[in-house]
Amino acid sequence: MNEQAEATRRTHTCGELRPHHVGAEVTLMGWVHKIRDLGGVIFVDIRDRHGLTQVVTRDDADLLEVAGRLRAEFVVAVSGPVERRSEETLNPKIDTGEVEVAVRRIAILSQARTPPFQVDEDTPVSEELRLRYRYLDLRRPRMRGNIGLRHRITMAVRNSLDAEGFWEIETPMLTKSTPEGARDYLVPSRLQAGQFYALPQSPQIFKQILMVGGMDRYFQIVKCFRDEDLRADRQPEFTQIDIEMSFVDEDAVFGAVERLMQAVFRQIGKEVDVPFPRLTYDDAMRRYGSDKPDLRFDMPVQNVSDAFRDGQFKVFRDIVAGGGSVNALVAPGAGRQARAQLDKLVDEAIELGAKGLVWVRQAPDGAIQSSILKAAGEEALTRVVELAAPGPDDLTLLAAGQGYEASVLLGQMRLRLAQRGGLVDESRTALSWVVDFPLMEWSATEQRLVSMHHPFTSPRPEDADRLEADPGAVRARAYDLVLNGNEIGGGSIRIHDAELQARIFRLLQISDEEARARFGFFLEALQYGTPPHGGIALGLDRIVALLAGEPSIRDVMAFPKTAGAVDLMSGSPSAVGRRQLRELHLDR
Repeated sequence: MNEQAEATRRTHTCGELRPHHVGAEVTLMGWVHKIRDLGGVIFVDIRDRHGLTQVVTRDDADLLEVAGRLRAEFVVAVSGPVERRSEETLNPKIDTGEVEVAVRRIAILSQARTPPFQVDEDTPVSEELRLRYRYLDLRRPRMRGNIGLRHRITMAVRNSLDAEGFWEIETPMLTKSTPEGARDYLVPSRLQAGQFYALPQSPQIFKQILMVGGMDRYFQIVKCFRDEDLRADRQPEFTQIDIEMSFVDEDAVFGAVERLMQAVFRQIGKEVDVPFPRLTYDDAMRRYGSDKPDLRFDMPVQNVSDAFRDGQFKVFRDIVAGGGSVNALVAPGAGRQARAQLDKLVDEAIELGAKGLVWVRQAPDGAIQSSILKAAGEEALTRVVELAAPGPDDLTLLAAGQGYEASVLLGQMRLRLAQRGGLVDESRTALSWVVDFPLMEWSATEQRLVSMHHPFTSPRPEDADRLEADPGAVRARAYDLVLNGNEIGGGSIRIHDAELQARIFRLLQISDEEARARFGFFLEALQYGTPPHGGIALGLDRIVALLAGEPSIRDVMAFPKTAGAVDLMSGSPSAVGRRQLRELHLDR
């Protein structure tokens, strides 16, 4: 058989054949996965994204000659009848393991150089090499599974939202820079000299305008762009599930998103209970030291200020008198560690930025032991034990500070200790809503109030009269969706009143002139009958990574950038010629 003969049409995928196909003439096309030459008989595993099938060449000298020239990652077409494997050669590890194809025709469609890493095995390979040869990495089982999961989740999102009456509507990729435009990617205009478009960090304004336009229920699976320092869960271009609804309150938004998340989790065979628990921002910060608490385990932070309010330990007494708090974290089973291990915990807390950390435990005879026993006295520490209620083998950690300072420190220790102690049930799924965020927060770098979410977020109606008098105390109708300690979405009920929107801009020190320049079309739209509306943006990349068990979103994206925002495969970003720069009015 001449391998250059024209290939016939593929009849089946490499993951499709089963015992009921025995006797059928089939043609498979795919990559050579593995070759086993037994002398006179050559077994070849053929792979495509659907699976793997064993084919066998025997008895024909011409076919054996071609099969003998095959190498890993050659692309081939093979034709022949499906045969049942003998009992001793069955392979239960693959779906096609009961059958094989007896080769009657083979064609080499494409040869391949020796790959820079093993494609047929999921052996460790540096991320730099994987990204440089991403087209080879995509053939590996891990990436193939992740990209397949991403597809299924994307389709589940579309089907779920379509069933709820949402329309998928595209918004512009070339738009205006925002007040937070320092993180915008800018695109120079060739036709408008000196003018720039911005790639959207979010479709926020356009989706709100769709509500003004009566579109009622909108969604989009959309690319967004943000020029920021990268981490494992950040990319310069990322994908979000963008949702907006008219005539709704928080409950309506939560219900739609919870049903959506049920559909998403079914793609990995899990059912999640609804409604999801709700925590206020204040409760989350005080009890867990985080606005994205991991609720797969308990270990709450507790307030034990009463133990030191009138006590002899001046450091804690003064903090409590000044409006701060002394907080406690009980670490199950950690109380029998050696003193050296406890000192390491203190050092760890200092590395996290704490001024110090106090430990308290009970000896087997019930006696109180503590790093501040002499300074604080046994009475105060006994009161701590009564309030925190540790078990006999537990360790109680204490921290003090103003606001959420102590809770944040203990929240970080909570996560570390739970991981080390095996307290996190990795099989659990903990979804929750965090609500009632502050509307604004003070930025020390900008020396002004900034929006905690974005400037289009509505304040809670009962707090609106305090906007000018006490803006820091105003709560927002904002909410985040949290999965296992990871924020996977954020949204709010929006401002639909033009005058209220103007008040917010003024508090953010966005002048009327700047507001008109940036958002004039939007502010004008608000004056033509705007329905109450709200929505959310869910991070598709992060959701898929969490459901796939991947630590980085790069492993669920087909073509991600490195931590330095570089595409190693294509070599972007790259320089461009002076002629092109001149056409864009960037080089004279």
